[in-house]
Amino acid sequence: MADPSGFLKHDRKNAPKRPTADRLSDWHEVYADLEPAERDKQVRHQASRCMDCGIPFCHSDSAGCPLGNLIPEWNDLVRAGDWSGASERLHATNNFPEFTGKLCPAPCETACVLSISPSSGGPVAIKRVEEAIADVSWERDLVRPQQAAVASGRRVAVVGSGPAGLAAAQQLTRAGHEVTVYERDDRLGGLLRYGIPEFKMEKKVLDRRLAQLREEGTRFVTGCEVGGSRPGDLSVDTLRASFDAVVLAVGALRGRDPQEVPGRSLGGVHLAMEHLVPANKECEGDGPTSISAAGKHVVIIGGGDTGADCYGTATRQGALSVTQLDQYPRPPGERDDDISPWPVWPWVLRTYPAHEEAGERRFAVAVEEFVGSPSGDVRAVRLREVVVRRDPETGVREVTTVGDEVEELPADLVLLAIGFEGVEHLPLLDGLGLSLTPRGTVSCGPDWRTSSEGVFVCGDAHRGASLVVWAIAEGRSVANAVDAYLTGHSDLPAPVHPTALPLAVV
Repeated sequence: MADPSGFLKHDRKNAPKRPTADRLSDWHEVYADLEPAERDKQVRHQASRCMDCGIPFCHSDSAGCPLGNLIPEWNDLVRAGDWSGASERLHATNNFPEFTGKLCPAPCETACVLSISPSSGGPVAIKRVEEAIADVSWERDLVRPQQAAVASGRRVAVVGSGPAGLAAAQQLTRAGHEVTVYERDDRLGGLLRYGIPEFKMEKKVLDRRLAQLREEGTRFVTGCEVGGSRPGDLSVDTLRASFDAVVLAVGALRGRDPQEVPGRSLGGVHLAMEHLVPANKECEGDGPTSISAAGKHVVIIGGGDTGADCYGTATRQGALSVTQLDQYPRPPGERDDDISPWPVWPWVLRTYPAHEEAGERRFAVAVEEFVGSPSGDVRAVRLREVVVRRDPETGVREVTTVGDEVEELPADLVLLAIGFEGVEHLPLLDGLGLSLTPRGTVSCGPDWRTSSEGVFVCGDAHRGASLVVWAIAEGRSVANAVDAYLTGHSDLPAPVHPTALPLAVV
């Protein structure tokens, strides 16, 4: 059993980072490579802080992990040094723990019972333990291809190779179906490949897992847009004729774009993905990026994950300065129980490694205008202090300026990282007779099936832009639904329902 006093013996200790100067000189991951023996020792200490609570909120799908990761179980196995058992328990609920260990913001940790009071020393370092288990699994050859014992004779197409699509594909392949994943980009991975910077997850981690999927029998086709009109694309009619079921995992990549702000059309003002994608392609060896921050004053609008990704990318490209703007007030350093009581996701200041490297963040400000140079390029942004309120009757968010003071901030490159509006307007959807909801997503019934016969949806395309852990959970769940649709029954796990939502204060 767990050590009920483990959290009293060991303080929470996050993984050590490489020196800032080293991080800014390359694109490698920010965390230091410890010797395996030292890493295992530190991680076992962190795992021993888990008390195996009577009600483990950490793996609750509403407050903690939507995958239902068996966190107390593999924490205790790690504590005891049983890495093989821990690997089996972790992979039982998560196809790609190395992705979530590196990229998930860890709602499991904020739902940990040790998060109730700061006097506990902080929550169990669940994310660190998870990543270590994944690393050890690969190092000790514990990750093996799992081929299906019997072929079903049914064919499934998965459109999109992000985490939701890959999870669905792996589950369905292991169930015995013949699965083909179609990706319109030249490489696989979706946002994992071209949205996530190399310093957050090196792409060799993705390629290693893709090799496992291939060995299991999943087939991949890149550079092919389903419903597109380019040479090599696949028509909707051919899709329908060739497959017994279709899974849409096309993401929600339509970026929010404030066209109403004066100067938006100036050169040098870009959506975040227009910056991140070519930067990642450069890391893949495709040549220099088309949008570089080198020698420029960079302003990033938006305070979330994507903004932080742009931030770290710009500093590594050699920006003169980086300023990230957030229209909301600066969050508190610790959870305020009156605003976000445990175990809900707390409103607190989140500092990413990129923020520790260079630049600055500004809060409660908004851009009033992009100021141009005679050449038609942006040269500055004009800022106003603002306050954000929500109308108590309509729930509509209102941004109101405060005072008359206007500040002008130098800007040679402006990156818009203010969220996503939903699924792009794809010819595939038209060909399938599907329309988007007012939220910009594709709706489905309780069995993940859309209004188009035999067509299912999962991930950001269904939920809207969300966390990698939700994408994998939805991919696993839609695989259960597709398997049942094709065979009449499924033993595949289904961790979440299409209507599942994280616990929140409203």
